[in-house]
Amino acid sequence: MATQTPLAPSDYLASTFDGPDREYLDGQLKERPLPTYLHARLQILIGALLYALSRRHAVYPASELRIQIEPGQRYRIPDLCLLSVEPPADSIAIHPPLLAIEISSPDDRLADTLTKFAEYQAIGISHIWLIDGENRRLYQYDAAGLHPATSLSLPQFDFHLTLATLELES
Repeated sequence: MATQTPLAPSDYLASTFDGPDREYLDGQLKERPLPTYLHARLQILIGALLYALSRRHAVYPASELRIQIEPGQRYRIPDLCLLSVEPPADSIAIHPPLLAIEISSPDDRLADTLTKFAEYQAIGISHIWLIDGENRRLYQYDAAGLHPATSLSLPQFDFHLTLATLELES
């Protein structure tokens, strides 16, 4: 297996890619799986719901925004996030979002997702959600790990997602 030559953080932050953006982990690029139609549909639906929330409250939704985990070392890209501070002027959020959402794809590995979630929690993201559309399941992540949920909520905004909201009920 060939080893990648380390990439400088400034080069990563100035890069654009064909296809999905890549995450930056300690000098290496990490490809993200190509989304399926279901993934894309859920992402746009949840994005629309977060946008509607932003019309009522001072929050700022974003899709696939680079999030600084460790300056110059690690940058992750949640499928969706909700910022509680003004959006960044450039291409990365240096303040932790209020919410990070990952939508699983068939090629995702749970171990990688859990590592990412632990990093989200370590920087202070208070709401971390996993939407598994293929299996019609919702999960939330906290200090104790990943937990199945019947709904995902931001109680301070009276915002809730359920399988029905996401049109995933059988």
